[in-house]
Amino acid sequence: MKQPLLSLKNVCKSYGEGSNAVSILKNINLDVAEGEFIAIVGFSGSGKTTLVSLIAGLLQADSGEILKSGKQITEPAPDRGVVFQNYSLMPWLTVYENVALGVDEIFKHWTAEQRHFHTEKYVRMVNLGAAMHKIPAELSGGMRQRVNVARALAANPEILLLDEPLSALDALTRGNMQDEILQIWSQEKKTVILITNDVDEGIYMADRVIPLTLAPNATFGKNFVVNLPRPRNRTELNHNENFKQLRGEITRYLMAMGVEKNKNSHAFVTLPKVQPNTSDYWDTDSLPPSIIQTNIGKPRYLDFINLSKIYPTPDGNSTVKVVDGFELKMKKGEFVSIIGHSGSGKSTVLSMTAGLSDISEGSIILDNREISGAGPDRGFVFQSPSLFGWLTAFENVMLGVDKVYPHASEPERKDNVKHYLTRVGLGDSLDKKAGEMSNGKRQRVGIARAFALSPKLLLLDEPFGMLDSLTRRELQEVLMEVWERTHVTAIMVTHDVDEAILLADRVVMMTNGPNARVGKIETIDLPRPRTRQSLLEHPDYYKYRESLLTFLAECDKLH
Repeated sequence: MKQPLLSLKNVCKSYGEGSNAVSILKNINLDVAEGEFIAIVGFSGSGKTTLVSLIAGLLQADSGEILKSGKQITEPAPDRGVVFQNYSLMPWLTVYENVALGVDEIFKHWTAEQRHFHTEKYVRMVNLGAAMHKIPAELSGGMRQRVNVARALAANPEILLLDEPLSALDALTRGNMQDEILQIWSQEKKTVILITNDVDEGIYMADRVIPLTLAPNATFGKNFVVNLPRPRNRTELNHNENFKQLRGEITRYLMAMGVEKNKNSHAFVTLPKVQPNTSDYWDTDSLPPSIIQTNIGKPRYLDFINLSKIYPTPDGNSTVKVVDGFELKMKKGEFVSIIGHSGSGKSTVLSMTAGLSDISEGSIILDNREISGAGPDRGFVFQSPSLFGWLTAFENVMLGVDKVYPHASEPERKDNVKHYLTRVGLGDSLDKKAGEMSNGKRQRVGIARAFALSPKLLLLDEPFGMLDSLTRRELQEVLMEVWERTHVTAIMVTHDVDEAILLADRVVMMTNGPNARVGKIETIDLPRPRTRQSLLEHPDYYKYRESLLTFLAECDKLH
């Protein structure tokens, strides 16, 4: 039998010393054949980046062996190229110069002409020929990540290590980068290990998808072989029964891991029967419980009328209409998702609705009142949690609760905060400072804060976009569970088709910008309460998925 190119044997890694040592990885075993493409998925904090750093030689294992072609890996070397999630580029150097740095160091024995040709080859391979002499500040996030990929490939590594390189990119750029990496992989015959926060990405790109179990003592779970012919087509996969079955198996496996993770979750605190001062009922003698909404289904509760946003061009000589005549009528208690490519005005619509951005043309009517500025009747959850890092989770939520419940007693306000923080799984982190929390936990605080204010309208701008797929799924479940109790009217911007279907009553699809408008609205007629498991088993799920993917693909062609 042919020797594997890369072999990990009983690899263990801990951080800290003595009684304070925490075991991150334990008994990691993996054989990777030459030319194989492996995708590894896992929860945040499960040790994925530690694993990549061990293979790269940037860290040393406490025990076990990491072998390449039968020889122990003890230090970094150009035979292993690494692309991390963050763009580690020299800001004062051009695209060409950033890639040439490594080439000049590794291939010193080459002539200057050979090195120049080699550098240009890889800059052009990632479609940056036209941006060769631009500095990073002049590039988009996707273009900066392309430079990282070009730099890693130009070192001519045998193994390419990709540590969530696409997670911060929009769906269109992410899809294009996936295809570019696959094209390079097939042309260059590299061996690739991809750390990804997206199961679909793993299935689309890899030969095997391997989950990393929960830390501490994380190890590899079941191997899922991706037995789908290449090249793969995203639209065609949606009709492929093997794809659906494999996707369902991996999803169920990861969901089971999530259940195990949360089986000891904190007991919930009872929600006090008080209303915020943004409610019509807060000063009445008989206060209904704040988990009960009245007039659910009231038509035109939220009305977007010919809404437009106009910005001046950079030269100041003209204007560009980013959003052009956005029209939508929402019932009270309805959940709407908005999807579209970057630049389609999704976040601009949300920002105007929140009162954070002026309306250029048209109007927004919420509960018979025209929106003219920001207010506590609208809760906003951003992609990056906007918390005070020096305050605890409890204190961050309490800030808003004190403002909208001035008439409630202090114990009632405290119980309100504790209720929602325990609901989002932070019962044991009430007194932990936000600055010491992971992204996933900070986002939970943001969701708890939004719900604790009992807003008339909840606005969510890609709130899970920066999270790994497992934490993302977990928080989707949290959001659905709390929404089912409150039925707050909600709008969520997302680039994730499955997230849009899972959460929404209707999905609004935006055309490409500028002059973006509503292109299509899909009503999601699936029973509630929903779970990811029930969706996977519903006969109409992939019909809705295809509708959304087809719309995005058509916009992609026009992009």
